[in-house]
Amino acid sequence: MPGSSNAQTYLAFDLGAESGRAFLGSLSEGTLDIREIHRFANEPVEYHGTKHWDAPRIWLEMSRALSTSDLPRLSGIGVDAWGVDYALLGQGGELLQNPFHYRDQRNVTAFDEVLARVSRADIYRATGIQLMAINTLYQLFAAQRDNPSILAAAEKLIMMPDLFHYWMTGNAVCEYTDASTTQFMNPVTRNWAVDLLEQLGLPSRLPAEIVEPGHVVGHLLPGISRHASLTGTPVIAPGSHDTASAVAAITARGHAAFISSGTWSLIGTELTAPILSDDAMRFNFTNEGGICGTTRMLKNVMGLWMLQCCRRAWAAAGNDYDYAQLTDEAATAPPFRSLVNPDSSLFLSPPDMPAAIAEFCRKTDQPVPDSPGAFTRAILESLSLKYRIILRDMATVTGKTTELIRVIGGGSKSRLLNQFTADATGMRVLAGPTEAAVLGNIGVQMLATGAASSLEEMRAIIERSFPVDVYEPRDNEAWNRAAVRFEHYSAAGI
Repeated sequence: MPGSSNAQTYLAFDLGAESGRAFLGSLSEGTLDIREIHRFANEPVEYHGTKHWDAPRIWLEMSRALSTSDLPRLSGIGVDAWGVDYALLGQGGELLQNPFHYRDQRNVTAFDEVLARVSRADIYRATGIQLMAINTLYQLFAAQRDNPSILAAAEKLIMMPDLFHYWMTGNAVCEYTDASTTQFMNPVTRNWAVDLLEQLGLPSRLPAEIVEPGHVVGHLLPGISRHASLTGTPVIAPGSHDTASAVAAITARGHAAFISSGTWSLIGTELTAPILSDDAMRFNFTNEGGICGTTRMLKNVMGLWMLQCCRRAWAAAGNDYDYAQLTDEAATAPPFRSLVNPDSSLFLSPPDMPAAIAEFCRKTDQPVPDSPGAFTRAILESLSLKYRIILRDMATVTGKTTELIRVIGGGSKSRLLNQFTADATGMRVLAGPTEAAVLGNIGVQMLATGAASSLEEMRAIIERSFPVDVYEPRDNEAWNRAAVRFEHYSAAGI
């Protein structure tokens, strides 16, 4: 257990779009054990018509975790979080404003304005990143357009996990895997795409120095924890993008693919180098930084966000369904009755997700789901069919077919979605570990401190410590027929 005398113990903060968690990880005799010590809600705040993250509130909760009563001595501390969102530091290192949320509406118009100045092809060749309005490039363009005085006052730009490493240590750097999500980092040189920033009139002086995963950012400053013994603990940048940490925990290369399943679904594979081909650009695949010099080639899909929003809408109407209840009802709902394109703009940030799904169904002449179970089944079936298309396109880009899928993250707990994924793709699915991001975060800290000698050893420790569930494909013909319908609806442009 964490804290035993012969164990090396690490603290991992895993910050997601709905919640933040702090885990202790203890490595003893070649086995890793984790224990959650703190959890808190992470809700955006809106004011003056804009959406932000409440960074001081997140920091308050992290500080509480660092002062938990039974914390042992730590070998390291690291933070992973979602990508694309950034923080601006001004004179004296002060945070100039609450960081904007990637779902803020300013990004949509900024996306179109950037593409009017620089072509899709030029942006992709410079960065290797999937073009999405949420990316930092468009957010920064919007900031320059709407709030130039704030940008002029900024001295450094860092990403969200870097902000919390900065508050722990006083050192402001950008960790490589999260920097790669900005769409202004060159995946070949592994440094900032200065020419692209300057072409758009954006200050190339702002982004902080890029450091590799496993870099010791600094040491925990006095006064942050009420435990004086933690002062001076190494603060280690893991794969600070949560998907980088999640993929670090497993082996997903060659003929294996990963699906990091949560609010977003990220489908891809691990490569030794980025692919910037015309096919990669045509299919809009992204080349994000991985640990130990690897590249995560993947594509983002609107994941369980749709179901999360449905639950909120039903709860607001007085029906508070939990996920287990919804998936039980979905399992008995009629199959393939209603299919939707998860990446439709209707589902990006609607005020009422069930209504948005109903609108898509009406526009495509399909029955509107008539119960929470039917809505849930429509979402899970549609996600699985989207995975099928992306894996097919990925084979075109890489020249390698997928034979095995590793599903990781919170969505790996959904037995129904896992089975649908196996059925839709015709491939074996290994589901787990659920806390892959936490394990990868801790794993990189283990590498940085010498507790694991290589990436292979680190992954072997995680593999034997956290078994997976296996799902075999079935009823492939029914899914093949549904896939034809799904592609038709997805091509409708709704």
